[in-house]
Amino acid sequence: MTLEIINRTSTGSGAGFIEWIRNFNRIDQPTRVYQEHGLPYYVNDYWTSRQRQGNRIHEISYRACFKPQLPEFFIDALTQPGDVVYDPFMGRGTTPIQAALMDRVPVGNDVNPLSAMLTRPRLNPPTLEEIQNRLSEIDLTIDCDIDVDLQVFYHPRTLSQLSAIRRWLLDRSHSGHLDRVDDWIRMVAINRLTGHSPGFFSVYTLPPNQAATIERQRKINRRREQEPPYRDVREIILKKSQTLLKGEPEKSRHNPIIGSAPAHDTPYIKDSTVDLIVTSPPFLDIVQYKTDNWLRCWFAGIDPDNVPISMHGTPEAWMRFVHDAFIEFSRVTKSGGYIAFEVGEVRNGTVLLERYVADAIVGLPFELIGVIINQQEFTKTSNTWGIANNNLGTNTNRIVLIRRC
Repeated sequence: MTLEIINRTSTGSGAGFIEWIRNFNRIDQPTRVYQEHGLPYYVNDYWTSRQRQGNRIHEISYRACFKPQLPEFFIDALTQPGDVVYDPFMGRGTTPIQAALMDRVPVGNDVNPLSAMLTRPRLNPPTLEEIQNRLSEIDLTIDCDIDVDLQVFYHPRTLSQLSAIRRWLLDRSHSGHLDRVDDWIRMVAINRLTGHSPGFFSVYTLPPNQAATIERQRKINRRREQEPPYRDVREIILKKSQTLLKGEPEKSRHNPIIGSAPAHDTPYIKDSTVDLIVTSPPFLDIVQYKTDNWLRCWFAGIDPDNVPISMHGTPEAWMRFVHDAFIEFSRVTKSGGYIAFEVGEVRNGTVLLERYVADAIVGLPFELIGVIINQQEFTKTSNTWGIANNNLGTNTNRIVLIRRC
């Protein structure tokens, strides 16, 4: 089902959207509708009530990422096979990956080069046999420069193996010989660097999307009276690869476009080519992307100080950032195309970013349809940090739905 009814909603009343919601076959209960500060809100359990399982290929950790059911919902509702779906802040690549799974043209961008490394390999995955053969080619006994400080995370033998694979990948990249199998191995290794189970290379530490500092890890080790155990790097990469490939993902049927640039400056995307944007921008100063990714940057050979991650201390500064992005969105999005702009809920609900989005698009060729609120329970990670539902942190998915005029 497509959302053609919204194309006839020109008054901003949202009547067409209400009709669509009532008839959408995934909604099990009535949608609660209300107005606040001139914005229409539509509240329901749109994609979490049935807890539908996403494809295994999505199971890559990244800070502040949304579930694949979110882009799936909008892709299904607002596009047809062959349409172009874009995420300008793609993070781990959930939107372009889901777009490819649904036979859409995947387009993704993120200023963080790690994002391309995490996304591109899953749009053209190798076979498990190819991965195994490539891993057997890499000499894990080669002498490498070892950063002994990293032994706070890794057993010396594990660190030696990890450093050998890192050296192989960097050499292949610098020589221009990095292929899709190497690309995949790098992606999996980046995702297995640290965690809190034997499925990671490290000793028990923070969740995999948040790298502890060396000093903090020393404190964790002392408190838990632990030492890094030996982990077989090849075995862990193969096991994670097997899990990711269980969903039987195929190479995207369409040529993906994956870039690394600021969202307001993406010249590699042609004018008026995008049918749908599904994205979630950085939320003010909540998530420290550079701090969280320092170890991943080390492995990938990236200087995190040269990655211009956007951080905004005030809602007004964030609004200006969003405004600049929407100027670019107006260029790349087709007339009649849509933007599903997920803004979450920040600062204990005292700052409602959807209002700043509404102000940011004033004067641009967009119509704000409404704010879709998906009610959800917190994940295990959120509860680990002492965040309870309807109390602190992100309680809901809050998506500003906007149409390009």
